[in-house]
Amino acid sequence: MMTKAVEHRIEDFTIKEEPFYMPLGDEITIFEQAYQSKLPVMLKGPTGCGKTRFLEHMAFRLQRPLITIACHEDLTTSDLVGRYLLKGAETVWNDGPLTTAVKTGAICYLDEVVEARKDTTVVIHPLTDNRRVLPIEKKGEILTAPDDFMLVVSYNPGYQTFLKDLKQSTKQRFIAMDFDYPTADLEKQVVVKESGVSEDIAEKLIELAHKIRNLKNRGLEEGVSTRLLIYAGQLISERIDVMNAVRVAMIKPITDDEAMQVSLEEIALSIFS
Repeated sequence: MMTKAVEHRIEDFTIKEEPFYMPLGDEITIFEQAYQSKLPVMLKGPTGCGKTRFLEHMAFRLQRPLITIACHEDLTTSDLVGRYLLKGAETVWNDGPLTTAVKTGAICYLDEVVEARKDTTVVIHPLTDNRRVLPIEKKGEILTAPDDFMLVVSYNPGYQTFLKDLKQSTKQRFIAMDFDYPTADLEKQVVVKESGVSEDIAEKLIELAHKIRNLKNRGLEEGVSTRLLIYAGQLISERIDVMNAVRVAMIKPITDDEAMQVSLEEIALSIFS
């Protein structure tokens, strides 16, 4: 029985067109310095505030492939590192996304890393210190990460609980960059650019978003994200009725409580009437 290895085409992970991103501060400079210094980075902030878009922009800027892993509670070490698979009469080793990133010097992005099991995230520890290695126990190999490899994780601190949070032994292996929703003026520019709506509509969408965000922890678990504002704007640009667009893109996704939905619709009507 022969043993082979499956290699992934790194071109599939290369971002070919520059993603639009509007800087909020000095995050680009800090990230570039972290890359040059071979430091792992943690992006912290609420859902839909631009963490992933920022990383896509930086991957393009640094001309590095970006391999994204959506973390979840069933994610295993083998899912990250790789496993042997039977294909006919052959045993084939299939690299996991983390191994592929290390071999190719890509940026590896663990999105919402707090969702992964703690026994799974331990595998990244040797990559986050001066060793910068990835042990592949099933093959008896240790991969040394090239200089252009980078590990980035993200999570939303607002969702952390005693049972679902990153261990300090993991947190303190990264530099942390905080992200939040942009200021009203910057967010307006983003919504106009990304959705194509007029500035007047964008201003009203943002006014509504700010009112909804003020209800966080007062009936809502989370405020409405910039991503949802863009979705609403895209629907409006395609001539969907404004209130219908707001209802399906900004209200229903963030709450299932019918009374809260009615209250939010009343706020929206007061703004768009």
